[in-house]
Amino acid sequence: MGKIYVLGLRSGDIESQAPDMIEELNRGYRTYLKTEDHPIVEYLRDRNMEYTSYDHIYGDDIEPSAICSYIADDLIDGARSYGRINYLASHNPLIAEGTVRTLLQRNIPDVEVQIVASPDPLIDIIGPICGDPIGGLKIIDGTGFDFNDMDINLDIIVLQAHNRGVIENLRRVLSLVYEDEYIVYVIGNTNIVGRRRVSPFPIGQLNEAEDIEPSISIYIPKVDKIDKKIYSLADIMDTMKILRGDKGCPWDRQQTHMSIRECMIEEAYEAVDAIDSGDIDGLIEELGDVLLQVIFHSQIALEAGRFNLYDITTQLNKKLIYRHNHIFDDKKVEGTDEVVYNWDKMKYKDRNLATYTDYLNDVPRLPSLMRGFKVQQRASKIGFDWDDVGGALTKVMEEYREVLESIDEVKGGGMDKVEEELGDLLFAVVNVSRFLGINPEVALNRTINKFIGRFQFMEEKSTRIGKKLEDMSLEEMDLLWDEAKQYDDQ
Repeated sequence: MGKIYVLGLRSGDIESQAPDMIEELNRGYRTYLKTEDHPIVEYLRDRNMEYTSYDHIYGDDIEPSAICSYIADDLIDGARSYGRINYLASHNPLIAEGTVRTLLQRNIPDVEVQIVASPDPLIDIIGPICGDPIGGLKIIDGTGFDFNDMDINLDIIVLQAHNRGVIENLRRVLSLVYEDEYIVYVIGNTNIVGRRRVSPFPIGQLNEAEDIEPSISIYIPKVDKIDKKIYSLADIMDTMKILRGDKGCPWDRQQTHMSIRECMIEEAYEAVDAIDSGDIDGLIEELGDVLLQVIFHSQIALEAGRFNLYDITTQLNKKLIYRHNHIFDDKKVEGTDEVVYNWDKMKYKDRNLATYTDYLNDVPRLPSLMRGFKVQQRASKIGFDWDDVGGALTKVMEEYREVLESIDEVKGGGMDKVEEELGDLLFAVVNVSRFLGINPEVALNRTINKFIGRFQFMEEKSTRIGKKLEDMSLEEMDLLWDEAKQYDDQ
């Protein structure tokens, strides 16, 4: 069986290395180096120890994952050819070392991987630059850095920033959150005591860093808590805790799940309104208000010992995975319609719906147009539906005539029958919108906004001609209304 001994190198020459690492190195086995940019190379040369380095593959045009795979493949071949080899990695090989991670993940039956870690992993980087990491430190492999790796409340060390492709990706991702002027630190020559370079760079200029080499690391300081310009979900939770605390806001402290339940609906509608109007800044604000409702309810529940935000995120992610079994399992689906059918099937199974009536009653108590739309959708799926939109339109005309008849029959009050028939008419109109693939709630809101816009036009026009709307006749207002319609059509 082949063996790969992965030896973790400390910064500095042979005198700085751990005794067990030196012992393994002196056994005389063939040695492979991640990079020659380390004082240990002088020790190898002085003793005529053969070694192979991988400096030649760290090009800007090579994907980081391809580099790790290449080295792992070569090491496996070497272990099979020579029986036992050493691979020298910078710092602790179990921390952000992509090649070692690739080796361990492959779990090759005929090649054993043995780790000999440095006793003080990364201490030479962390200490002088970050200071005491007791407040929180995150260590990231730069070769796969993405948005979810960021945490503005922790110091971050990014290792494996070994080519310009990795550096440019870091700049791009960091710029999504931090300002371009935010200072990060490029750390070069991390393997050589006395020659380490620490260069401050604004994030916007990070791709201008020079002398990129395999041992490059990036230090991203946590955001200053005093002069804070960006905030995370954790910050919002802290703020809500303060607001609900003994010295917090009296109004926030008084709220319950029931007292703020209508806020959830209002904020959701305001977010939809921002989407409909194409107002991106407004959408950011309104989605924040929706998120506030989630945070608010989770804080109320946390105080009562019922649930917390992690219960919410855990339940949500479990649901996403379970109901996307065509992604996370071996379920086969074709097209979006089958995806939706599969989702609904699992949802109804979870809720133990035994009858078709249960299926219809399961529609939440949404605003009436939305609820009617969803009830009709579910009735349609079990075959209770018109053949085409023509049948739905005929039903609208039928219900319209019944409304007229009910109005004619009203004598001395008693509007219950009219209310019933108007409800039937509205339900029939919702059915037409369903056939046409138009959400009636969205359509009606659009019309309401159009009405308000035209009314604004009338009011502004009446002001310009020096006449108040309330002093106009209906005929005069109709003329202004027609002008408003023509203005909309332009």
